[in-house]
Amino acid sequence: MVEKKNIDWSSLGFNYQKTDYRFVSNYKNGAWDEGVLTDDDKVVITECAGVLQYSQSCFEGLKAYTTKDGHIVTFRPDLNAERMKNSCERLEMPVYPVDKWVEAVEKVVRANEAWVAPYGSGATLYLRPYMFASSAVIGVKPAEEYQFRILTTPVGPYFKGGAKPITIRISDYDRAAPHGTGHIKAGLNYAMSLYQIMDAHRNGFDENLYLDPATRTKIEETGGANVLLVKKDGTIVIPKSPSILPSITRRSLVTIASDMLGMKVEEREVEFQEVRDGEFAECGLCGTAAVISPVGRIFDHGTYYEMPSGMEAMGPVIQKLYDTLTGIQMGTIEGPEGWVHVID
Repeated sequence: MVEKKNIDWSSLGFNYQKTDYRFVSNYKNGAWDEGVLTDDDKVVITECAGVLQYSQSCFEGLKAYTTKDGHIVTFRPDLNAERMKNSCERLEMPVYPVDKWVEAVEKVVRANEAWVAPYGSGATLYLRPYMFASSAVIGVKPAEEYQFRILTTPVGPYFKGGAKPITIRISDYDRAAPHGTGHIKAGLNYAMSLYQIMDAHRNGFDENLYLDPATRTKIEETGGANVLLVKKDGTIVIPKSPSILPSITRRSLVTIASDMLGMKVEEREVEFQEVRDGEFAECGLCGTAAVISPVGRIFDHGTYYEMPSGMEAMGPVIQKLYDTLTGIQMGTIEGPEGWVHVID
């Protein structure tokens, strides 16, 4: 058993902290090298690198946990690998093989075992796999060389003191173009959302809710998370759109709701008019960092639409989903086969 780092795990925020090792592999002459673990956290590239000139990059996010029985695990890393494969194909980047991708995750977690938080601490080891164009590009075209890396950092719970419901607003901007890149995890998508999120914060809101760019009538997602809604009869409603990023957390919650908890789930287009008409009792934003962030109210150009679940705590359906998913991840509830990937 590796001795853990001397960290006050309970006081960690959701911030970067350098750990001992990171994984690095380079693509050159049409092939990936074997990759190495290194203690060097610096990236050295040409001033004309494709990532700097034309933002050719993508990334993923997942966590390593210590379960109740002492195992170190990750949650469905094969789906993260598949999603990065899709991102790479859309951005004309070379695909890092899915099996090698998962092996790299295992290697970097084992190398940083001392940074994996103890069970019950509320902290986890966050993993950020990413890829970028590293060779010089001056004409508008894909680069010829790329680097794939995985960094790790210990993080605390996304919400200190519990997940209090947040207030979001309808954005006047579009998150993605029709037939654009909204469905992949490209860095450029997040760069375009920075102005909107900072403007939301400056005006007292926690996040932006984006409507479909074609008609601006249908709910899509927020700047960093998928949306989940609960009707008054307990039916879970998941907005469906080709522009929405396929969240692994959302996909897992859908399976938990329908197959484990016997809840009714609808994946469909959702008109924002349904919110105005008071059709929903609960709302949440789902993603790796927070699992589910409860939404208490939505602001739409001068009008607040408050969820019946209120501004004090998660609603009962979202709470049940949260407890079940985190229980599976932490090893206190048995989930579907293959979801929990044991590393040590």
